[in-house]
Amino acid sequence: MKVLHLLRAIARREEGQTLAEYALILVLIAVVVIAAVTLLGTQIQGVLQSIANAL
Repeated sequence: MKVLHLLRAIARREEGQTLAEYALILVLIAVVVIAAVTLLGTQIQGVLQSIANAL
């Protein structure tokens, strides 16, 4: 919810062009986070599986 409030505050304060730049930055951050979770997810799954096997 805080993100929505932040975006609304930015939308009220900034011009449309700057808002588009913020949106592009948010999309870039989202892509990086998704890529990191995808790459690390398989490694984390392996660690959790070894723990489960040890139990």
